[in-house]
Amino acid sequence: MSTTVEQVVLLADDGSAAGVADKSTVHTEATPLHLAFSCHVFDQAGRILVTRRALTKVAWPGVWTNSFCGHPAPEEDIDRAVHRRASYELGVRLDSVELVLPDFRYRAVDASGIVENEVCPVYRATVSDVVDPRPDEVAEWMWVDPERLATAVEATPWAFSPWLTLQLPLLAEAGSWARGVDVTPTATRS
Repeated sequence: MSTTVEQVVLLADDGSAAGVADKSTVHTEATPLHLAFSCHVFDQAGRILVTRRALTKVAWPGVWTNSFCGHPAPEEDIDRAVHRRASYELGVRLDSVELVLPDFRYRAVDASGIVENEVCPVYRATVSDVVDPRPDEVAEWMWVDPERLATAVEATPWAFSPWLTLQLPLLAEAGSWARGVDVTPTATRS
C-alpha cells in the first residue's frame, strides 16, 4: 500500500512558482514562502463556521480560526483544492465558492516558533451538508453569527489565528463576506 506524500508549491517573493516541497518539511522556524488558501464557510442561515485546530497540528494547535485552510498541490487548480480540502477536513461538499481576497499574504510566528509564510487567497463558500470534521484536523467547531465572531476577534485577538484576525477587516472592507452584516471592528465604525 503506497502513501501519497502531500506537497506544497514554493513561491518566489514576487509570488511566482519556485519549486515544490513535502508539506511535512515546510512548516518550521524558517518556513519558506508557499501557496495556500483560506476559506470561510456559511450555512443557509448566514452563520459562519469557525473551527478550533486540532491539538496535534504543527502550527497554532488548539487555536480558533476560520472554517478551513489548505494548500493546492503542484499543478492543481486552486478552486479544486478548496473543494478537495472541504471534503477531507470537514466532510462536506461545498454548494458555492467565491474568491473574495485574491492577494492576501501574511507571515506569522506561533508561540513555539513555527512560522506561517503564505500567499493565501481567501474564499467564501456556502454549504448545506452536515459538518463531520476529521478529529486530526478539527478539535471543535461551531456555527456563529458573523457579527459575533467579529466582536470576539476584536475583543480577544490572541485567542484566534493570526490569519483570521488579519482577514476579518479586509473581508469587511471587500463587502462581499457576510452579505449585509457589518463586521467592521467597533473602533472603526462611523
